[in-house]
Amino acid sequence: MRQVPGFVAYYWVDAGDGVMVSTSVFQDRAGAEESVSRAKDFVRENLASLLPNPPQVMAGEVVASG
Repeated sequence: MRQVPGFVAYYWVDAGDGVMVSTSVFQDRAGAEESVSRAKDFVRENLASLLPNPPQVMAGEVVASG
């Protein structure tokens, strides 16, 4: 993801009970959309057999940070 223009940060969280959450932060929507496309390809090619359910993609604007 670091090669995607506008990349700011990436986080991977183990939420327990087999739930994993990843969060990517980009400067603009174009970078976020590019990262989703790249992640989709990576998951399909490398992780599909490990994931019992397809990933859910959500997007939104940052409204607060600290």
